[in-house]
Amino acid sequence: MGVEIERKWLVTEESLSKEQTIRKDELDYSDMEQGYLCRNPVVRIRKAKYKDGRTEFILCYKGKGLLEREEYNLPLTEEAYFMLRGKIEGRLIEKRRYRIPYGKYCIEWDIFKADLKGLMYAEVEFPSGEEALAFHPPSWFSRELTGEAGYSNADLAFQ
Repeated sequence: MGVEIERKWLVTEESLSKEQTIRKDELDYSDMEQGYLCRNPVVRIRKAKYKDGRTEFILCYKGKGLLEREEYNLPLTEEAYFMLRGKIEGRLIEKRRYRIPYGKYCIEWDIFKADLKGLMYAEVEFPSGEEALAFHPPSWFSRELTGEAGYSNADLAFQ
């Protein structure tokens, strides 16, 4: 990747009750844990275990920005991941990410676990800033968080 263009929304139990067609057991998902080696710039490690049994280990660099920012993802070995996990700052984030097709987009619905249990949000990535700004979210999305401080995973790791 090189640039990530993404919007984010809070999902609440109340807003989710507006959507009757989502069936979690039919969705693709991955269980993730991620930690932060650095907050500014963001340097993150992630372990993702997919529904089909695959596991990926990734090192990610993210530049500054909220709607649009530089992003690079690099593969890690399992050994490197666990060595770096011992060096993270803040808390380890644990979540399940569901992938929901939505027209030509994919909604990534994150349901957090452990001490962030109860927090849910949805993200959608776009090929351009113009497309991101023109996007109309589904009714089960609640308040938009894209421009709000405190809701990035890096922010959550250090709260």
